[in-house]
Amino acid sequence: IIQLLMDHPSFNFNNPNRLRSLVGSFANHNLKAFHNVSGSGYRFLTDVLIRLNESNPQVAARLIEPLIRFSRFDAQRQTLMKRALERLSVVENLSKDLFEKIEKALQ
Repeated sequence: IIQLLMDHPSFNFNNPNRLRSLVGSFANHNLKAFHNVSGSGYRFLTDVLIRLNESNPQVAARLIEPLIRFSRFDAQRQTLMKRALERLSVVENLSKDLFEKIEKALQ
């Protein structure tokens, strides 16, 4: 459903308020979907962060917060969240803000 909303004509990926409202709400408040054992919520957020890293790294650094709190979850979800962070860590031209948060989380 989140992807459908992102495809809606009223949604603009480059509008930080709309992006934070949609993606941030999903990752921070729809816990059942975001933390699905399939890892689909983590992959979705990672895809958004990769795209956002190029256009608005400050917003990306705020939206990464749910992923870096992996220690609060069971081993399976921790592994999936760490994989998402590792995927982000190798993004070419990763912003300083994201790099620092990822590096600190994975230490």
